[in-house]
Amino acid sequence: MISSRGETCRDRRRQLDALFLTDANLSMAFGVVALFAPHKMIIYFSSFNNYSHGFHEVLRLYACLRIAVGWMLFHVRRVDDGCFRRSICEAMCACHALQAVSVIRAQFTDRYTVVNWFAMTLFLVLGGMYGLFRFGEGGHMIKVYELPHASVRAAL
Repeated sequence: MISSRGETCRDRRRQLDALFLTDANLSMAFGVVALFAPHKMIIYFSSFNNYSHGFHEVLRLYACLRIAVGWMLFHVRRVDDGCFRRSICEAMCACHALQAVSVIRAQFTDRYTVVNWFAMTLFLVLGGMYGLFRFGEGGHMIKVYELPHASVRAAL
């Protein structure tokens, strides 16, 4: 017989795995698109309507990081170490929050673009989801992060 607390922890584990998978897919998709973005795409999304080689190179480097983060998030779903999964959750919350602050600053200082609004929303939502999971109800319990059940492994 499974207790309601066990079901709750298992459900939370599945929710975190779904969040990892969603973030992994978004990160890898953005990374691939940004890595292979042609010059015309950079010009189109630029607020200055001209090509900047330096900006394009920084975007490609950021794309490589997003692909790597996506790869790690995709594979961390199989890890049963609760401390490690909790640390990933905390790190992703901080990462998305800092990116959101950076884009918000750019949006309201000198680079007003529609892309910034999309990025702000995405980073705030993802950071908020990681934050709710980590610091919300049950986020302090290590069991939430490390239930190595066959049903959880089969879902991965």
